[in-house]
Amino acid sequence: MLKSADPHYSGLPAPVSVPLKPFNKAAFMIRVTLLGLVILSIYGFITFDYRGVNTLDGLLASFKNFKVMFTQAHFKHLTFGEALYGILVTVGLAFLTTLFGGIIALFLGLFAARNLSNNKVSNIIKSIAAFIRAVPTVLWVLIFAVAAGLGSVAAVVGMTFHSVSYLIKAYSESFEELDEGVIEALKGSGANWWQIVNQAVLPTALTSILSWTFFRFEINFGVAVAMGAAAGAGGIGFDMFMASSYYLDLGEIGMITYFILAFAILLEVFATKLKARLHNKP
Repeated sequence: MLKSADPHYSGLPAPVSVPLKPFNKAAFMIRVTLLGLVILSIYGFITFDYRGVNTLDGLLASFKNFKVMFTQAHFKHLTFGEALYGILVTVGLAFLTTLFGGIIALFLGLFAARNLSNNKVSNIIKSIAAFIRAVPTVLWVLIFAVAAGLGSVAAVVGMTFHSVSYLIKAYSESFEELDEGVIEALKGSGANWWQIVNQAVLPTALTSILSWTFFRFEINFGVAVAMGAAAGAGGIGFDMFMASSYYLDLGEIGMITYFILAFAILLEVFATKLKARLHNKP
């Protein structure tokens, strides 16, 4: 066995030095912001008017309610078939808004991608999409409810509006990952813009498009549950609202929660299998 001639050689690999991130203005602002949020949170807990409510008693009462909700789940004002129908209405609302949003966003995402469009058009589309994303979906639904009234129409339009802005960002970033050499080669062979999109961009980004679309569908499913209660869009969310605010039935709330959880798990399993099949596809 050969040994090193260096008397200080220990036989261990030399330590690798990890470069530290520079402390710049951005890092300083992030730390100041986090510190400010911590201080505001502590101040809020200290100065909050609890009106004689005992925090420990409140926590114990909440745990008791959760125990009743999930260990004594039952249907009383709903039947199994009505709950299943409500879930299907909610899934249909999520699917409809994702479908409309995906079609519109696919077209706008092509013009938002910097490698397929000019910078001015890309910046305009991305700026508008960023503004729309900054406003919560519930507010968009309430804004459209002024014109259409509370109900499924306002929920579909508002959720579609937010879905478009979300998917524009996801699709455009997927398109921008395409190798510039492929685009230049197609341009050199005389291919026009639509031929480049059809022959190179869409086939390459298909897996990413489907993944982002299904991810948005899962988000819209959760939003559709909330919109059923907040905007009167119907579905299982409205049934949960009635059970909690009108009937005050904790057991029925628990059973509806189990229904929502079961369908969310099924959607996740389906999405996982679909992604695995797409990745394994030659």
